[in-house]
Amino acid sequence: MAYRRRQRARLMSDINVVPYIDVMLVLLIIFMITAPLITQGVKIDLPQAPSQVIPPSEQEPVVVSVDKAGNYYIGIGDNPEASIAGDVLIERVEKILKYKPETEFLVRGDENVAYGSVVGVMSLLQEAGVPNVGLVTEPPEQ
Repeated sequence: MAYRRRQRARLMSDINVVPYIDVMLVLLIIFMITAPLITQGVKIDLPQAPSQVIPPSEQEPVVVSVDKAGNYYIGIGDNPEASIAGDVLIERVEKILKYKPETEFLVRGDENVAYGSVVGVMSLLQEAGVPNVGLVTEPPEQ
């Protein structure tokens, strides 16, 4: 009787990665679909809270106002009722800070003014070197 040599089946030491690739593609598709939905925006209701009064200092603060048309006014100088341009505002604020660096600056915006106009004034004040800016608000009517 002739003996046949049986060959043992060789063990495969490779990992079958096809199922992992399938799972990763499914996850990629899920993230690609849900990511734009998450980042578009969320509707929120902002809290209503009374503002705190700024403690009085020895110096009167300088008030920079913005009307609903987006014109700038500074509450100091010869004619505080005259509107000024942004570069003039920067010059005046720099001069004030040069002589009185501890001066406080407040921004008063009309309730109908565009948000970008108020941010623009704050940006101009920052450009002029103002370290802190306060916002003037009116208490809610009771």
